[in-house]
Amino acid sequence: MGDTPQFRTYVAIGDSFTEGLNDPDHAAGPDRYRGWADRLAGHLAVLNPGLQYANVAIRGKLVQQIVDDQVPLALDLRPDLVTFCAGGNDMIRPGADPDALAVVFDGAVQRLRAVGAHVVVFTGFDPRGLRTGSRIRGKAAIYNMHLRAIADRRGCSVVDLWPTMGVFNDPRAWYEDRLHLSPEGHRRMALRVAGVLGVPVEGDWREPWPPSESVRWLDSRRDDIHWARTYLLPWIGRRATGRSSGDGRGPKRPTPSPL
Repeated sequence: MGDTPQFRTYVAIGDSFTEGLNDPDHAAGPDRYRGWADRLAGHLAVLNPGLQYANVAIRGKLVQQIVDDQVPLALDLRPDLVTFCAGGNDMIRPGADPDALAVVFDGAVQRLRAVGAHVVVFTGFDPRGLRTGSRIRGKAAIYNMHLRAIADRRGCSVVDLWPTMGVFNDPRAWYEDRLHLSPEGHRRMALRVAGVLGVPVEGDWREPWPPSESVRWLDSRRDDIHWARTYLLPWIGRRATGRSSGDGRGPKRPTPSPL
């Protein structure tokens, strides 16, 4: 972006990825998370003293819900920077239409740009490495193509996560639920977004992982069983009953304030 960008108000919108699961913020209390967006705000505040930061992302939300509930909040706050990541929860549901979702997403970006916000959009990770990734990979690729086109048309920055899996393929980048980033994954993601914005930071998100110990086959199978019981079955139960992990939750940081 050339010169280091200057921002006064940053608003993060989205789902669990942006809310910050699973990067615990112990100082803020139980079931509170920091995440890459909070970490990015910290990087921005170094160069933008007095930066006002709000995070209205809520876990489990679909694109239409984010557009209906969170985008109006962001518009009211008149931010000059918005990070907007949505669609992952839609992609893993049967019948998701990436073309229709892109129309909804584009309308929201247009509204955010109309109030002068610089918008950062995110493509999805390549799901090829997931156990059921082949089922959604085609839809995800189509949706990503739309997101890149929207960013070009509306003058947005793009954090392209599809080709980053060389770094994020490492299990240490992910929490044990295999769906959300680990604290180290969130740290690297914040560095990644800062780089896209042209914000100088210490550290490199592409830094090689230190050597790891090999995992025995039996331990790996035990981890699979634990994951299925602890995370997969409850997720299936919520889907079967039409519930979401975000039901009844409000934004963790609805009012812009300094970190």
